[in-house]
Amino acid sequence: MKRTIWMATAALVLLASAASAQSLGDVARQARKNKPQSDTASRHYDNDNLPTDQKLSVVGPAPSATGSGNQGAGASDPKAAEADKQRAAEEMQAKIDEQKSKIDALNHELQLDQREYRLRAAQFYGDAGAQLRNSAQWSKDDAQYKSDMDSKQKAIADAQQQLSDLQEQARKAGMREKESDSDKEKDQGK
Repeated sequence: MKRTIWMATAALVLLASAASAQSLGDVARQARKNKPQSDTASRHYDNDNLPTDQKLSVVGPAPSATGSGNQGAGASDPKAAEADKQRAAEEMQAKIDEQKSKIDALNHELQLDQREYRLRAAQFYGDAGAQLRNSAQWSKDDAQYKSDMDSKQKAIADAQQQLSDLQEQARKAGMREKESDSDKEKDQGK
C-alpha cells in the first residue's frame, strides 16, 4: 500500500516538473496556433492583432452633410444652447415644485384626518354610555380610519418617491438644487 502511494506521488512530481518547464503563455500561444481559422465576417481585436501604427476607424455610417450643418449651428451659437438648457432647467424645477406642493397638500390632509380621529376617539372614550351603545359602530369606524390612513400614507410615500426620481433626473441633467430648497429640507428634518 505504501509502495503504491509513493509511486503515485513520484508520478505526480514528474508530471508537475514537466508541466512547469513550459510557461502558461507558451501553452496559450501554442493553443492559438493550433486553433482553426474561422471564416466569419466579424473581426475580433485583441492585444495580439491590434494595429499599433495606425488609427482605428469609427464604427457606423459616415456623417451626412445635412447632419453636420445642424451640429455646426448648435456649436457656433452657445447662447441658443444655453437658453435651451435654462428652459429645460426651469421646466424641471417647475415639475419639482409641483411635486413638493402635492406632497405638502397630502401631508396637510393626513394631519387633519389624524387630528379629527384623535378628537373623536377622546369623545368616544370619554363617554362610558357611548362605549356601551356604539362599540360595534366605533370598531367599524376605527377599521375604516386605519385603512384610510394607510392609503394616504402610501400616497405620500409614492409622491415622495416621484419627487426623488425628479430630483435625480435633474441632478443627472446637471441642474443644481436651489440653496433655499436644501435649507428648507434640512430644517424640516430637525
